[in-house]
Amino acid sequence: MILKRSPILLMILVLAGLNLLSSRSAYAQSRRVDVLVVGGGVGGTAAGIQSARTGARTLIVEPTPWLGGMLTAAGVSATDGNHLLPSGLWAEFREQLYKVYGGPNKVATGWVSNTQFEPHVGDSIFKSMAARESNLTVLYGYELVEVLKKGDRINGARFKQGTTGKELVVRSRQLIDATELGDAIALAGVPFDVGMEASSVTGEDVNVPASNDIIQDVTYAAILKDYGVGADCTIVRPPNYDPLEFDGACTDYYLDKTRLAPNVDAKKMIAYGQLPNRKYMINWPGYGNDIYLSLISLNPVQRREALEAAKQQTLRFIYFLQTQLGFRHLGLANDEFQTSDRLPYMVYHREGRRMRGLTRFKVQHLSRPFSEEASLYRTGISVGDYPIDHHHRKNPNAPQHLGFYPVPSYNVPLGSLIPPVYKGIIAAEKSISVSNVVNGTTRLQPCVLLTGQAAGLLAAKAALSHRAAIDVPVRELQQALLDAKAYIMPYADITPAHPHFASVQRIGATGLLRGRLQPSGWANRTWFDADSLVRWSDLNQGLSAYIQKTAQQDPGLFVMGKDLIWVLDQFRTGTFTAGQVSELFESAGFSSWSADRPVRRIEVAVALDRLADPFRSRAVNHQGNIISP
Repeated sequence: MILKRSPILLMILVLAGLNLLSSRSAYAQSRRVDVLVVGGGVGGTAAGIQSARTGARTLIVEPTPWLGGMLTAAGVSATDGNHLLPSGLWAEFREQLYKVYGGPNKVATGWVSNTQFEPHVGDSIFKSMAARESNLTVLYGYELVEVLKKGDRINGARFKQGTTGKELVVRSRQLIDATELGDAIALAGVPFDVGMEASSVTGEDVNVPASNDIIQDVTYAAILKDYGVGADCTIVRPPNYDPLEFDGACTDYYLDKTRLAPNVDAKKMIAYGQLPNRKYMINWPGYGNDIYLSLISLNPVQRREALEAAKQQTLRFIYFLQTQLGFRHLGLANDEFQTSDRLPYMVYHREGRRMRGLTRFKVQHLSRPFSEEASLYRTGISVGDYPIDHHHRKNPNAPQHLGFYPVPSYNVPLGSLIPPVYKGIIAAEKSISVSNVVNGTTRLQPCVLLTGQAAGLLAAKAALSHRAAIDVPVRELQQALLDAKAYIMPYADITPAHPHFASVQRIGATGLLRGRLQPSGWANRTWFDADSLVRWSDLNQGLSAYIQKTAQQDPGLFVMGKDLIWVLDQFRTGTFTAGQVSELFESAGFSSWSADRPVRRIEVAVALDRLADPFRSRAVNHQGNIISP
């Protein structure tokens, strides 16, 4: 009755309703995508780019204003490892750095890495790469609040914008956890582990007596800039500053001889992370700015409060460098992070939750890939070559013996990205299914980037074909990675530029020809030895997994041209002819085939790949076991 008698009141109520709806829409929005990437760190950025390139409608949701995570927003822009494994999006990103700075030698500025750059340059490259993908959208400033699920199916996530409180609900076919600490898998209820496993649990020969919840130290890195001779950039003396805290950081300040002795002077310590344009990354583990903080179980607000201790640790170290060691001309860079304190947008997390996946990648799989019962190397989707590097100096309760455990270069198995039960969720970044010890190498930036690329490809393939990630065949995903010029086997001597790169990668992944492992400190390698002659001892080892019988030959004898035909015949019904093999050798650019000459590894690999095709004709499961055709 009132409405009928008062048209003006009716109009007011209608307008109020519209305003209410408008207000609600301003604070809540929803999206529907094929692939949702939670976190725009180095792995998440790669995942989003690769997913979009595969044709999936993809959304990256990132809490900071930058892409690249630890490589950029955390300021750790001295990359560790994979210098001789120029693979996939890692190679693409590095090539862009070369273009910006003028070549490889222009980014080999500090002694810790072959590739160092200014963080803001890395962010701009990632953003440029992302902007070229029409299927990719990136939203900044949103923090994960909830993972949406029904039963064991993950359907999306809910986010909240930190500045406005605006909510975002995203429905997805596949969700990738690319958070720094594995927050999405935790909210989804996917089982995970935190901390160290006892050696008796993992079977790893690393002398960890009992399981615990200890994770690696974190670091609030800093980027210092040389403001020139005579400049005084000394910061305000931080509270509780005491130079003795940093006793032993370098030989120029070493008083307490009971502390671990330093092996570099102050200038070399500073040059550790020297970047282009007279800048320096400060990320020093030895009595420097590492700090032990357990943040995993905290919410975002609690984490920010706890991280103030990490910031103060770094500020005290900077003050030590400026006053005690005399580097007053080095000050916090004014052209990197647009933060009030000029420190990075985020802390450098080395470790978080680790999902319990279809497979658990352990030291024995990494250091002895060809002799383990589970041949996980056959399922490789990304590669790394950095040693196992654990940072535990700031926690006296942590074992101190895990640094630089000798390993060769390696590949990460596909099963480490996939949970055995839950559907619609894939792990990336540092939450993949590895042991605590192995996380000490798979956590490094290029490896994480490549693992993210594989996660994005897997998610896109699953979403577009309406399959679960677990149902995407191993070989299908690996071939798609090869098409993207990414390694699936960690062979340092056959790069994507080699004409037979794909054949070597595929035959390597079958195990028919196995690489030579070479643990070597900071430059671990696995070699294919393309020009080496093949002996029966090499080939029979791989053949035994595929055929009922092996050639009755002296293991020490070389494999001859006529023997190669016998090997090829084992993979199909019928007989290959000398003419077919001779024609292949000619087309591949090899020297003429002869029945009586020894054959090289590269020749066997190409012949097997092109004529017998065991990679595609002999499928493998996630444990690396061969599935009978």
